[in-house]
Amino acid sequence: MNEQSRQAGTAMAPLDFQEHLAALEAAGLLVRVDRPINKDTEMHPLVRWQFLGGVPEDERRAFLFTNVIDSKGRRYDIPVVVGALAASPRIYAMGMGKAVGDIGKAWNEALAHPIPPVRVNAAPCQERIIEGEDLKRQGGGLASLPVPVSTPGFDSAPYLTATLCITRDPESGVQNMGMYRAALKATDRLAVRMVARPGGAGGYLHWLKYRERKEKMQIAIVLGGAPIVCFTAPQKFAVDMDEVAVAGGAAGAPIRIVKARTVDLEVPADAEIVIEGTIDTEILEPEAPFGESNGYVALEAFNMPMQVTAITMKKSPVFPAIISQVTPSESSVIKKVAYEPLFLAHLRDQLAVKGIKRVVMHERLTNLRPVIFLQFAPQTPRTEVWRGLEGASILQAGCGKIVIAVSDDIDPESVDAVLWSLAYRSNPIEDVHLVPYHGSLQGAQYGPKKTNSAMLIDATLKGQMPPLALPAREFMENAKKIWEELGLPALTVASPWHGYTLGDWTEVWDGFARAAAAGDWEKTGAETLKRVRKGLKPETLVSTVEKKDKP
Repeated sequence: MNEQSRQAGTAMAPLDFQEHLAALEAAGLLVRVDRPINKDTEMHPLVRWQFLGGVPEDERRAFLFTNVIDSKGRRYDIPVVVGALAASPRIYAMGMGKAVGDIGKAWNEALAHPIPPVRVNAAPCQERIIEGEDLKRQGGGLASLPVPVSTPGFDSAPYLTATLCITRDPESGVQNMGMYRAALKATDRLAVRMVARPGGAGGYLHWLKYRERKEKMQIAIVLGGAPIVCFTAPQKFAVDMDEVAVAGGAAGAPIRIVKARTVDLEVPADAEIVIEGTIDTEILEPEAPFGESNGYVALEAFNMPMQVTAITMKKSPVFPAIISQVTPSESSVIKKVAYEPLFLAHLRDQLAVKGIKRVVMHERLTNLRPVIFLQFAPQTPRTEVWRGLEGASILQAGCGKIVIAVSDDIDPESVDAVLWSLAYRSNPIEDVHLVPYHGSLQGAQYGPKKTNSAMLIDATLKGQMPPLALPAREFMENAKKIWEELGLPALTVASPWHGYTLGDWTEVWDGFARAAAAGDWEKTGAETLKRVRKGLKPETLVSTVEKKDKP
C-alpha cells in the first residue's frame, strides 16, 4: 500500500499503477517477458492469444515486456504492460480493491459519496519533462515512447489505447475524462478520435463548445493512472460529473492531482506518463484505419489533430496499453464488470421490475452492447418480463439492439442454452417485438443506415415442461469423478450439464426412474401392463387419458 493509502487508512485500491503491477505479480497474475519483443509486430498478437486460444477467463494474465524493440531495431528503456487493467474480472477487481461481486455496488456508492481530489505542488508524473525542441528532434518526443501497433496488418500507426483524455468544459470549468484512441502522427503530433454522435463522448461535447468559440481546446492524455481512476473513463457518468472525485469515492481516499505543466488542466499526480497539448478546433486530420472493439477495422475518417506541448513522466515509468478490437478483450472486460451490475440495478431498483435476477451482456465478437440477456425468476408475470426487456433496451443509446429474456434454469452466459430456450420456449409471432428508432451501434457509420431498431424476445418458460433430457445430477457428478480418476482430458463444464425437472413430472415417473437406476425395470413393466388400453391412437399421452378417469 502506498504512502497516501496508509495515511488515509481506509483505501484498499492501489493508488499507484506500479503498486498495482506489484500486487498482480505477487498474486501470479502477471507474466514478465524479458526476451526482445517487437512492439510493432509481436506484442499485441502474443497477448491476444489468451483471448482467442481458449484460455479460461480466470487464467488470463497481464504481460510486462521489459525488452521492447521496434521493427527498425530500436530498443526502448521504458517497459510496456498489456492486460494490467482488465485482462480478467479478477484483475479489474484487484485494481478496485474489491471482490468481483462487489464492483457494481462500489460504483453506486462512489457516485453517491464522491471524495474530491487533493491538489499537490510536486508530483511523480513530472519527474522527467520533454518539451520545446526535444519534442521535435528525430526519434524524440512521441517517438521515444514504446507505443505498440494494436492490429498489425491493418492499423495505420502505433496508437495510444489505455488513455485518460482530460478536457475542460469552457463554460462550467468541469473536467471530463474519456478513454479515446490517439494515433501517432509525428514526434509532436497526434490524431485523437472522440465519439462524435448525439450523447457521445464528453470530450467531443467540449470540442463543439470550443469550436463555437473559435478557440483551441487544451487536452492532457494520461497513461498509467491508478486503475480505479482509469476505470472511470469508460463509465457513462453525467457529463458534469467529476470522475476523479468518483474514483476517490470508490477508493475510499482522495486522488492526488497536480496542475499540468503547459496546459490549464489538472492531472493525476501519480500517473506514469502525461502528454499535454492543444487541439485546433478549426481543422480535422485523416485518422485510422484502426481495429475497433466492434470487431471491424475503423476506416479512415477526419478527427482531431493534437499538437503536443509537453510530455511528462515518472523517473522510471511503465507504458500501459490495452487489448481492444474483437471481443473478448481487455476493453470489453472493463465495460462488462461495471455495465452488467449497472443495468441490473436500473431494472431492479429504478424500474422495480419484479423477478429480474441477472443481466448478462454478450461479449464474444458482439462487444457487449448489442446483445443483452435477462434472467428471470420462475413464474415472473409476463408484464414484468416485458418491462425488463424494454428497460434494458432504452437505458443507454447503442445498447440493447437484441434483448432476450430467459428463465432462471437457463445460464445466460451460455449462448447454446439461450438458443435452446429460444427454440423451444418462444413463439416468434407472440414473443418477438420489433422496436423502431433505436440508437445506432458503434461502427454504424460504415453501414447503409444511421438509424437502427431493436428486437425484444421473451424466451422464458410459459408453463410446465418435461425434464431436461440429461442424466440427473448425482449420476453426472459420480461419472465426473470416474473421468478424473481415469486421467482423461480436463473438462470445461458448461450449463446445462445434468437433467432437472421443469414442472411436467410426477411421483410415478420419478419412481420409474429410480427403479431403472436400481435395475428393477421389470417392476415397472409389470405395473404398466395393468394399465393397457384399447381404441387409442399411438402417441396419445397417458396423462390426458388417465386424467379423464379421475372423478
